Amino acid sequence: MTTQPIRTEPFSEEIARAELYGLLARLWLAPPDAALLQQFKVAVTEAPEPGGYLEAPWQALVAAMRETTVEAAALEFAALFQGVGKPEVFAYASYFLAGFMNEKPLAQLRSDLAALGLTRDETQLETEDHIAYVFEVMRYLIAGDDAGVSNLEQQRRFFRNHVQTWVDQLCDAVNEQPAAHLWRSIAVMTKAFVVVEAQAFDLLEA
Repeated sequence: MTTQPIRTEPFSEEIARAELYGLLARLWLAPPDAALLQQFKVAVTEAPEPGGYLEAPWQALVAAMRETTVEAAALEFAALFQGVGKPEVFAYASYFLAGFMNEKPLAQLRSDLAALGLTRDETQLETEDHIAYVFEVMRYLIAGDDAGVSNLEQQRRFFRNHVQTWVDQLCDAVNEQPAAHLWRSIAVMTKAFVVVEAQAFDLLEA
């Protein structure tokens, strides 16, 4: 996505949320490269919240990232998301919400993105309803510089309309695939994070 700058203020819970959305977006978009795997080996060792709901799935993801290799991850990603003809798993909202690619959910998403002043990076192949791009929008709505756009109400609205409606189904689809190993851990972490986010917005609406 083409967005405005991201804030670089000192660490906070909100920045941690934004960074987790960014990490998950990266993992759903492409297999990890050597640099990312190295980061998990030497730096990413603590759960986002010790003893919290995300601790076990986070530790499982860290373990899976440390066990894989660039080559193994690339092969798994291709087997799941890049099959010849029809991939095993479609990581797009339109597929899960409408049953086909490039359907009404994508059009609605594009309309909502335009209202936020966000546009698609034309150099990217994936459409805006790919999970990676949806998560990147959430990252921006949390940590972007424009308070008129990057605020809690916009986060809540976008999450309810474009994340909560389908991401669980995607994660379940990945979990059902025999070829999924690393991405099973990514899916479990993603699903747990969506639960935490949904509960937080429930409290906001109470």
